[in-house]
Amino acid sequence: MKRYNPKEVEPKRQKQWADSQLYRAVDFDDQRPKYVMLTEFPYPSGDGLHLGHVREYTLGDIMARYRRMNGYNVLFPMGYDAFGLPTENYAIKNKITPQQATADNIATFRRQFDAMGFSFDWDRSFSTSDPEYYRWTQWLFLQFHKAGLAYQAETAINWCPSCRTGLSNEEVVAGRHERCDTLVEKRMLKQWLLKITEYADRLIDGLNNVDYSDWIAQQQINWIGKSTGSEIVFKVADSAESINVFTTRPDTIFGATFMVLAPEHPLLKKIVPESHRQQVNSYIASSLSKTEIERQETEREKTGVFSGAYAINPLSDQKIPIWIGDYVLIDYGSGAIMAVPAHDERDWAFAKTFDLPIKRVIKNDTSDDTYSLGEGVMIDSGSYNGLPSAEAREKMTADLIRAGQAKDEVHYHLRDWIFSRQHYWGEPIPIIHCPQHGAVAVPDDQLPVVLPVIDHYEPTDNGESPLSLIEDWVNVPCPACGQPAKRETDTMPNWAGSSWYYLRYFDPHNNQQFADQAKLDYWGMVDMYLGGMEHTTLHLLYSRFWHQFGYDQGLLPTPEPYAARRGQGIVLAADGSKMSKSKGNVINPSDIIDRGYGADSLRLAIGFLAPYDQTTAWTPEGVAGTFRFLQRIWTLTQEFVESDQSQSNDSAAEPLLKLTHKTIAKVTEQLINMGFNTAIASLMEYVNGLYKLKAEDNFTDRQTWQFVLQSLVKLLAPFAPHIADELWTELGQSGSVHNAVWPVADGKYLTEDSLTIVIQVNGKLRGEIVVASGVAEDKVVETAKQNEKIKQFLDGKEIIRTVYVPGKLVNFVVND
Repeated sequence: MKRYNPKEVEPKRQKQWADSQLYRAVDFDDQRPKYVMLTEFPYPSGDGLHLGHVREYTLGDIMARYRRMNGYNVLFPMGYDAFGLPTENYAIKNKITPQQATADNIATFRRQFDAMGFSFDWDRSFSTSDPEYYRWTQWLFLQFHKAGLAYQAETAINWCPSCRTGLSNEEVVAGRHERCDTLVEKRMLKQWLLKITEYADRLIDGLNNVDYSDWIAQQQINWIGKSTGSEIVFKVADSAESINVFTTRPDTIFGATFMVLAPEHPLLKKIVPESHRQQVNSYIASSLSKTEIERQETEREKTGVFSGAYAINPLSDQKIPIWIGDYVLIDYGSGAIMAVPAHDERDWAFAKTFDLPIKRVIKNDTSDDTYSLGEGVMIDSGSYNGLPSAEAREKMTADLIRAGQAKDEVHYHLRDWIFSRQHYWGEPIPIIHCPQHGAVAVPDDQLPVVLPVIDHYEPTDNGESPLSLIEDWVNVPCPACGQPAKRETDTMPNWAGSSWYYLRYFDPHNNQQFADQAKLDYWGMVDMYLGGMEHTTLHLLYSRFWHQFGYDQGLLPTPEPYAARRGQGIVLAADGSKMSKSKGNVINPSDIIDRGYGADSLRLAIGFLAPYDQTTAWTPEGVAGTFRFLQRIWTLTQEFVESDQSQSNDSAAEPLLKLTHKTIAKVTEQLINMGFNTAIASLMEYVNGLYKLKAEDNFTDRQTWQFVLQSLVKLLAPFAPHIADELWTELGQSGSVHNAVWPVADGKYLTEDSLTIVIQVNGKLRGEIVVASGVAEDKVVETAKQNEKIKQFLDGKEIIRTVYVPGKLVNFVVND
């Protein structure tokens, strides 16, 4: 009997798939429904694929293969998200150009992709660093610019001192750069920004029309952070200036005993008197050296300085001091607060630190020696005394609006997207700065603005991109007037190319437009998008924004990019820790394949780990177990192929068919619900059952066994595609199993012949009985009463009531 050897089977099948272009999607196929299965494309790092990649792409591949066998025209593409800091840092470390690093790393990824047997349509592949691709990234940026949604502004940005570049808020986690874990600083720089805030409500409302996991949708909503309240105007005493404050609790305004401005607030340049200027400037400099997370820590002792200026409370007319405190952030609300220490934790701490007045204006159950956040009855609030705080809130707001000192306002945690990066390896921003005409768009016929190949591309220390040093690239004539001008030297963030990449898969070789309208109409929305949990508030938010903008511009046929979005859990090391090179616990999938287990065993092991959306530890023994499982399938099939039985045994057919059709039904349902681990478990149970039946039957009914084994191979095909195709041929079938039709369960084999009924007495489990399916209630009850195990609990007792749950349970209620 031939032995199962993945090192022979898998390369052979991979070559056959590639030669026949088995997985190539067809544009405008009107014979089949379309299905776009998308997984997030990877950064082609020097480390190659890791188990996190393997989990995502294996699960996506299973879904793509399942859909193909169910008659869909499946587009399952793959490309490379090559721009950005990871590649640049890798290139600097290895003393090669980012272009060479990208090419080398992509070659490694491609070898590993092929070795895993993923059914990608490689005809549609590209890298975001290909000029043919980023030409259209630049073109799309210019559409934002034409629409007034791309602009430059001097702004306080997150600055990574290690990578020496600016970062968006979404790239900062717990005060650190999410890529290199360096503490982030604040710097004032002139930056390009995209007005994503213009789409804040659309980004929330659009979630009602898509199928996202609840936690993914909630993360989007939380990050956008919409809150409804009032913007109240506090006039600065002895000044023409005023301070706008956003608050959701205007009912506490009589308790505002001071104000606090963020250190970056532009009004400080106008209202701070000369007598306080030195100490204010010193405090501002100290504050800007701290990270945002440090400034927001509730346990940290509050710091601040009196500005020397005062504001007027618009309802009480009291004069209150204006302080500067670093716990107030310039990019949240208006960068200023009315401090109500009796009703806010941070204001309470600030007032205690600087011995400022604390005035309680809402009476409730909270003791007077601490702050109160809840609702209650108004006190010490003039004519509003005695009103419930919720009612007072509405009345105060209305009174302030009538006086022209407030307006209803909606604020968002979301801020405009900082789009400039001060590093080399990114798409050049296609803008030319002219002394006469300002920021001028590069004409379409001059796109792409190609990133020049240079010898030194390390980040500078002065906050400018290395491109600023290339004079013959920077100095160009203005497209508007022909006078000397300069190119923009900042590059785009790595999120730019990934914000629209899925659309390019629909028409990857088009040099006339970013995608043909007819192809966009045909492929429509991505049907299923599987990606990492860490990208639900960065890439997902950005790509939805770009797509909604494209829809508004008439470029796209749908208002949302993804019909469904799911996130797969992280794969941890065997001890439950995070995999990292420094710990030496990273698992290279190539090592597992090369040890002789093969890709199919790894695919099954990764799918069997846990429910797809759960973070889980890797179990090294799992691959050995799935390899043994595949060996059992191989052996069972080979034994059948080599057996010489030819007679028919009708008595053997029934149990075989019943087991097979039940398994078909279970695996199909589990795949529809993305229950990959339970589907594999069902296949394992199926194979165990077949071995038992084979011991009784020994393949005497060859026709039934042929059907059974063909069904097994089809069910196995999405999970272990190489061995499935090999066994398909062994069973005498032509073509590829991946072109075969998915098996359909016959309902007549799904009905149970018998049922197990649980028997309770006074609600306590006392035994079980087995009865024929469909038996009448009175027969079930009588059988239960006659059961020897149950009778001992009924003898001498009066049955007061009998409860029967059809097909499941009998409960006898008896007297004690």
